[in-house]
Amino acid sequence: MAQKGHPTTFEERIEIGERWEAGQSDAEIAAAMLRSVWTVRKWRRKYQRSGRFGLVSHMGRPPTGALGQYSPEMRQKISEMRKARPKWGPVTIRTELEADPGYADQQLPSRSRIAAYLHQEDFTRKYERHSELPQPKATKPERAHEIWEVDAQGVIKIPGLGAVSIINIKDLFSRLNVDSHACLHTSHPNRMDYQLILRRAFVNWGLPEQISLDHDSVFYDNASASPYPTVLHLWLIALGIAVRFIEKKPPLEHSVIERSHQTVDQQAIAGQSFTDSLDLDQRLSERLDFLNLRYPSLALGGQAPLVACPEAKHTQRPYRLEWEAEMLAMHRVDDYLDEGRWFRLTSTQGQFSLGAYRYNAGSQLSKQTLEITFDPQTRELVCLSEDGTQTIRFPCQGLSKADLMGELDPLITLPVYQLELPFSRTAWREIMLSDSLTGTTL
Repeated sequence: MAQKGHPTTFEERIEIGERWEAGQSDAEIAAAMLRSVWTVRKWRRKYQRSGRFGLVSHMGRPPTGALGQYSPEMRQKISEMRKARPKWGPVTIRTELEADPGYADQQLPSRSRIAAYLHQEDFTRKYERHSELPQPKATKPERAHEIWEVDAQGVIKIPGLGAVSIINIKDLFSRLNVDSHACLHTSHPNRMDYQLILRRAFVNWGLPEQISLDHDSVFYDNASASPYPTVLHLWLIALGIAVRFIEKKPPLEHSVIERSHQTVDQQAIAGQSFTDSLDLDQRLSERLDFLNLRYPSLALGGQAPLVACPEAKHTQRPYRLEWEAEMLAMHRVDDYLDEGRWFRLTSTQGQFSLGAYRYNAGSQLSKQTLEITFDPQTRELVCLSEDGTQTIRFPCQGLSKADLMGELDPLITLPVYQLELPFSRTAWREIMLSDSLTGTTL
């Protein structure tokens, strides 16, 4: 159903122009964008005549404004109501005006006129255009280690250890239990937690072809309508691992890893006690060996994963921590970012965020929606103003190998050092990383 009474955003006008250039008719564009044919025709014609510059035209009634025919007192009243109740919409405001005796003998503005006035006076928030990250299509795996599902189980309480979240990795084809790692005192494992378990899995099994993830913020910029890849995402891309985010909620997708959460909990955790996180991880490792080598899987005709699928013992893509810096191919990251396009609304000072980094476009571009692309030749962000007349470039932050490697980069350059006692959570993680390094003494 076409939207009525809602002004088009700048991003929607760009989309109308792009769809028209791609050969779509007004009717096709209207149906795809849930807009009226008349709205599409208006902005398509402006785009034909003036290009991108014509899309900046202000909607509503000019010079006099959206409520120009109403009294200044009426406009002031609506402004005061909105300031006092920022969440009140045009329907609520008009209903309140109808109940106000002071306006009983006056003609009241319609809901759409009030909405246009709120938009004109910047009482409404500008929305960013929605776009998806490039990713491979969903496929059914045909061989071992083609697709790993990675997910963290919801927080569980373990006596003596407190709140624990278990990260599990499962191979979708062979049903191999790739790895499990306990993250203590958190309900939301961070990037370093995931890099730790993934590196350990890479050392033991090799690199997979693809990793399947949900939309958790550590993997996916879920706070933006046009998400920018996280550092963890780019790290996997640099290693030559395709990343795919599920499009349907479990159990329609990720049903295998969701069942694996239950299995791991029943096999290694339920009813048990542990002295510390290393004790818990050791128990997890022992039970994963049992599940992979001895436990009959219904999905595999009653055989254990490594019995039914012995080729799952290794991916044939070897990995070592010492090799990681050389294995990171930054051109893969550049090629991936070259496919992206992002929209960011600048602040009153002209600042915006992309990824975990801040950029300043200057006050001349304040409160504008910038269209941002990546130049792989210069590794710069190219920011285009709303009217298309200004372009600003910024060196893209966070794209060095050290940025992607995180804690491993300094660790592998220190062959001998002593951790301070008692061991912190970070120290425990370094111990586990170092267990996979050769010739390292703690």
